[in-house]
Amino acid sequence: MFRFTTPALKKLQPLGERVLVKRTQAAKQTKAGILIPEQVAGKVNEGTVVSVAVASKDWTPTVKQGDTVLLPDFGGNSIKIEGEEFFLYNEEALLGVLSE
Repeated sequence: MFRFTTPALKKLQPLGERVLVKRTQAAKQTKAGILIPEQVAGKVNEGTVVSVAVASKDWTPTVKQGDTVLLPDFGGNSIKIEGEEFFLYNEEALLGVLSE
């Protein structure tokens, strides 16, 4: 488990072909105001890209900071920073980029 201070997050640069992602939280209540228990809500398989590794001569990133991406059910390395959970994924493990 890694421990960083908040300013370190802004400086955390993934290495290799990795992407740092913050998962989207499951809804805790419906639009009508009905509360959803955590056991029923499950985990959401999408997240926002926080940081991307620097491009190399062999690899050019296809996602950028701020993109909303579709995540696999399993995989990624969990990192907690100041109580917030982030995940490191190899870019090839990401399933797609979501757009509106």
